[in-house]
Amino acid sequence: MVNWIAIGSISDIPSRGARCVTTPNGRIGVFRTVDDQIFAIEDRCPHKGGPLSQGIVHGAAVTCPMHNWTIALESGQATGADEGSVKTFPVKVEHDQIFIGLEAAIAKVA
Repeated sequence: MVNWIAIGSISDIPSRGARCVTTPNGRIGVFRTVDDQIFAIEDRCPHKGGPLSQGIVHGAAVTCPMHNWTIALESGQATGADEGSVKTFPVKVEHDQIFIGLEAAIAKVA
């Protein structure tokens, strides 16, 4: 069962930026693209564990700040010659409020 957790409004995340949500299962990066699409993925690069939420958002992807791996925000898959993936989380936006779908019932914005 998915529990929808309110984590803030779209305006809380800068365009082409991210924020983190801490859950019992780890950190989740919540990303906003230039056209206001919202994505949520595990905040840990599959390469060396870099914080994806500190990376550069371009199009519907983020580049890890540690070693320049690019991760597709929609699928969580590494792009190009890199291999690996991160977990994605469902997102919905209602009246400018962002909700992420979690297995755990508790989440805290970091």
